[in-house]
Amino acid sequence: MGERLRFGLAVFGVSALAVFLLAACSDTDPKAGSNPSAPNSSGPSVPSSAPIPTASTPTLKPLPTPSKPWPAPVVTGAPADDAPLANRIRFAIAKQTQITAGKAAKTTVNCPGLDAADKPGKHTLKCTVTYAGQSFTGTLTVDAEPYNASYKFTSEQVAVVKEKVVDAVLRAVPDASKITCTMNPVAVVPSSGDGIRCDVTTTANAVVPHNARISGDGKILVAKA
Repeated sequence: MGERLRFGLAVFGVSALAVFLLAACSDTDPKAGSNPSAPNSSGPSVPSSAPIPTASTPTLKPLPTPSKPWPAPVVTGAPADDAPLANRIRFAIAKQTQITAGKAAKTTVNCPGLDAADKPGKHTLKCTVTYAGQSFTGTLTVDAEPYNASYKFTSEQVAVVKEKVVDAVLRAVPDASKITCTMNPVAVVPSSGDGIRCDVTTTANAVVPHNARISGDGKILVAKA
């Protein structure tokens, strides 16, 4: 509105000047050499050829780098050393699941036939592990002998919390200003393959995709996608 108002005032001033000059005219011929209608000697203005400046790419602030390692969760509820073998195995699987995930949470282990796995011989059982409401399956092998037993649990999947994944990406990419990982707060993911996709926005405002792979022992390997 301000620019339109100034433009109107400028036109009004020129009109008033033209009326004043018309009233001052006489009947005599103009002097020789004079040319009242001659164009302005200054000529029309020439537009500048200078390039238009472009906006510079903003520099973003980096996220703070963690000063301490990701804390191992404190898992409670360990059975006594002389507790039944089945109870000790269930707790061992639940504990490792929580350590791998990165946070203590309700974990149940259901292995049909486990209560009889202390009988001498080799037992192979299918188990379902549920961590924070998310389930995955695995295979439990129990090699029982009199007064002794060894066991091994394997699974192609692991549970992990989002905070632990973001923490691992931040440690691997120190110039990150934003991290967006495609996962729920708690996720069950394959322990092989590309892992979890995380897009990292750097301080130079560039988006670089990364993959975070979670191993069975809880380690997270981050690499560019």
